[in-house]
Amino acid sequence: MGFKCGIVGLPNVGKSTLFNALTRTAAAQAANYPFCTIEPNTGEVAVPDPRLDKIAAIARSKEVVPTRISFVDIAGLVRGASKGEGLGNQFLANIREVDAIVHVLRCFDDDDVTHVEGRVDPVADAETVETELMLADLDSLERRIVQVRKRATGKDKEATTILPVMERALALLQESKPVRLMLEGIAAEDLAILKSLNLLTSKPVLYVCNVAEDEAATGNAHSQAVETVAAEQGASTIVISAAIEAEIAQLDGAEAAEFLDTLGLEEPGLDRLIRAGYELLDLITFFTAGPKESRAWTVKKGARAPQAAGEIHTDFEKGFIRAQTIAFDDYVGLGGETAAKEAGKARDEGKEYVVRDGDVMLFKFNV
Repeated sequence: MGFKCGIVGLPNVGKSTLFNALTRTAAAQAANYPFCTIEPNTGEVAVPDPRLDKIAAIARSKEVVPTRISFVDIAGLVRGASKGEGLGNQFLANIREVDAIVHVLRCFDDDDVTHVEGRVDPVADAETVETELMLADLDSLERRIVQVRKRATGKDKEATTILPVMERALALLQESKPVRLMLEGIAAEDLAILKSLNLLTSKPVLYVCNVAEDEAATGNAHSQAVETVAAEQGASTIVISAAIEAEIAQLDGAEAAEFLDTLGLEEPGLDRLIRAGYELLDLITFFTAGPKESRAWTVKKGARAPQAAGEIHTDFEKGFIRAQTIAFDDYVGLGGETAAKEAGKARDEGKEYVVRDGDVMLFKFNV
């Protein structure tokens, strides 16, 4: 199962610097001019999870395999992108292919780094990108809804089901509001319809405030303004210094820890970014453990046991019988599978069991 977060923003806000540090490669060219990223670069990164190491130590596993998430560095957007300005068409096409948007905002002052609009105002930058995405969605939806309305008038069953969702989304866009505002409390069937429309502003958003090195621990007035706007939208924010992350990416573990300590930081900002991206996609982790390997697996929140089994192998889902399940705290607190069984903490769960974050699972199946 592949999950992609698209890193977006105006040119020269630190997207590619952040991406390079994130993937510990120089795959994306970081340069001080617009559109230095033309083709989207994709990098897979491990999701930091200290629980996995604890499980592996108890199971005495030879290998430890974390779960992973993909980040896509997408070309910078400029005003007018929805009408094809700059690399607008390509930018919008690339965004359609990701599951969530990580919006990098420039929250630092530096006369040596040009801003495409000649000022530092992250809230205005966010509005520029959001407006272009809403305009693109509005154009797309207005064209598509014409035919759906005609079909609904003719009592077409599919059209009458889809139309209310389209009209609700259209009403939001006409009020200059993103479609993701529909997501809270939406019925499962309507959510499926909304996802099928693949609207840009229906994707969840995380705002990343890129600050100067000396403000990484505290943030600044720019990042505080972004946090206020994000809270109004029900979106999340994190403060990070792309410059610091680029330096950390070049250091080994001990050197990186010492460097972070001098800055008053407990962990790399990238670890927080990766976890935030994971949460943004509404994902949870379950584990499998044994002498050969301990591994973290990803499922959507609300997934049932057979779906989790299917992440390991499709045959596991097809032939699912039951899942032995041990909560993470019980597995670690009691010292592993055998002790958990003896304490009555290893449960046999059936097809309707909803997987919980941190479950250590062993599947029984018949092919």
